[in-house]
Amino acid sequence: MKKSKFLPFVVVAALFTSSCENMSPGENAAVVGGVAGVVTGGVLALAGVDPGITIPVAAGAALLAGGAAYIVSKQQATKRQEEIALQNARAAEAKLLAQQQKASSSGSVAKKTTKPKYIAVDTVASEQSPAKSKQVMIYDTESKRIVGNSVYNLGSQPQPGSEAKYDMMTAQYVGR
Repeated sequence: MKKSKFLPFVVVAALFTSSCENMSPGENAAVVGGVAGVVTGGVLALAGVDPGITIPVAAGAALLAGGAAYIVSKQQATKRQEEIALQNARAAEAKLLAQQQKASSSGSVAKKTTKPKYIAVDTVASEQSPAKSKQVMIYDTESKRIVGNSVYNLGSQPQPGSEAKYDMMTAQYVGR
């Protein structure tokens, strides 16, 4: 049986990132960036890559992963956050439906609008929300439910209509 040299790195990364749910964006960035740098550097070192290449590549991986983690962090939603997100999702979905009906009734063939499977909707901040962040939750337009129980704390206000990845879902930001 062949042993994997990379398995310990994967296990350590999983352990370090498994409890990041209630951390601030800065704390998330530090943990994720550190783990990414260590894993990348370790893999390159095990492969026998020259340290002159390994160190800058590992530092770049840490910066890239840390930057991405800083932009989006998440926490468990309160009941109020879920209620507000559901209200905003239903209003946004009705607006999307009205836009689709208007486009189809005008006979315009220019651009067919399709309703996205997931939309990111605004919700209110809670006591655990990081300061100066935008809170969104994900709504499934097919099942008509909020997906999971996570509030995503965004480092900046997204543009309406823009898409972003939240965990394993790509959602279109609709705001309120």
